[in-house]
Amino acid sequence: MTTYKNLEAWKLAMKIVKEIYVLTKLFPKDELFALTSQIKRAVISIPSNIAEGIGRNHKKDTIQFLHISRGSLYELETQLCIALMLEFLNEETYRNLELMMDEEVRIINGLIRSYENRTDLK
Repeated sequence: MTTYKNLEAWKLAMKIVKEIYVLTKLFPKDELFALTSQIKRAVISIPSNIAEGIGRNHKKDTIQFLHISRGSLYELETQLCIALMLEFLNEETYRNLELMMDEEVRIINGLIRSYENRTDLK
């Protein structure tokens, strides 16, 4: 199959997914269909869009899906800020996730630049 599984962006995104799933198990049950659901959808979107983008045969499509992945990452960050504000998670947990998300944004941005500069793709 494709090489998306070898990408650091995809690998880190999958680690973030695992961390979020473990974390949201601790959220109040009345948030299951609200913030918890939104957070899970956003975090799943990150590696999913990286994979879909890499699977596309056109540079423009790949870059677009990487942008969507980055947007989902910012969405996740906002939702975690809300969870922190509502005291569903503590400051230390938030900071650890924030470090991972910052690294993921950096990697995705580098991947976008790399695809923008490629001349071997349409």
